[in-house]
Amino acid sequence: MTVGFIGGKFLPLHLGHVYAITYASSMVDELYVILTHSELRDSELCLDTKMDYIPANIRLRWLSQLTKDMTNVKVIAIEDDQGNDNYNWTEGAQLIKKEIGKPIDYVFSSEREYNDIFRELYPTSKHMLIDPLRMHVNISATAIRNEGVYKHWEFIPPFVRPYFVKKIVVVGTESCGKSTLTRNFAKIYNTTYVSEYGRTLCEELGGCDGILVSEDYQKIAYGHKMEEFKAIEQANKLVFIDTEAFVTQFYSNLYNDEHQPVLDEIAKLQDYDLWLFLEPDVKWVDDGLRVHGEDTARDNNNRHLKALLKKHNIEYHLLSGSYKNRLTGAMELIESLL
Repeated sequence: MTVGFIGGKFLPLHLGHVYAITYASSMVDELYVILTHSELRDSELCLDTKMDYIPANIRLRWLSQLTKDMTNVKVIAIEDDQGNDNYNWTEGAQLIKKEIGKPIDYVFSSEREYNDIFRELYPTSKHMLIDPLRMHVNISATAIRNEGVYKHWEFIPPFVRPYFVKKIVVVGTESCGKSTLTRNFAKIYNTTYVSEYGRTLCEELGGCDGILVSEDYQKIAYGHKMEEFKAIEQANKLVFIDTEAFVTQFYSNLYNDEHQPVLDEIAKLQDYDLWLFLEPDVKWVDDGLRVHGEDTARDNNNRHLKALLKKHNIEYHLLSGSYKNRLTGAMELIESLL
């Protein structure tokens, strides 16, 4: 039985890694994929680059997803506390040998510069180079860190992409253009979006005014969050989201005169990269579900929603004026985010 291993930081995992791991797995009976990680060392690699440090458990999860149907592959994580300047290759090799626990026939990598060190550390193993000239997959983790993950998006595996997706949420009161803007952004950026789940539930119940009961708002918050997860899985760099848990809380107060602690707890778990707040200064449209069209009511609701967000220290960007102004103003913010 032949045994080999391929190691790395996988910071981040890209299609070059995928090719090397898959190729190596076809050459041995058992392949060990070794994630060697140190928060100090890996954080140093991300300094002054366009990518933040990625926790080791996330990278381990990626490797597990990649190899879950590769029956001869086992993923192992090995941690140390060393930095880049003082990394001890000898100690690292000892840990790898201990974890594998059997003779190693092949050590796989894509780096010719490792020939001498591997010959010294693994004298009974053969160093096998896989695509050292990057002929099959012309990418490196260094290039992705230095130039940004979005520039090299085509080299990021589908199951890795959700980690990097930027989440943009659009909030506001009734008839301020949230749904239209959210859909239009998804078209412009060729990606997914999440509709306001409260509207979906109302339509399922028949669409009559005053039909929502207390527990419906919990269903809305849960259902909306699940739709977010689905959209993120399929997103292209960005996902656009129409409303969130604070707005659901706002409507619970407005329509049912009830503040629900469970909605606050859901809201605490939210992690959006950009908040866009639409002022209610466009024409109010009666779609059969809206009931607060008077100017005074719209202004009061707008102030109350802003106060709720301020109470929870939410930083948002105001968008007002024509639909064109809202679109162009938001696009400037989105481009800056990217």
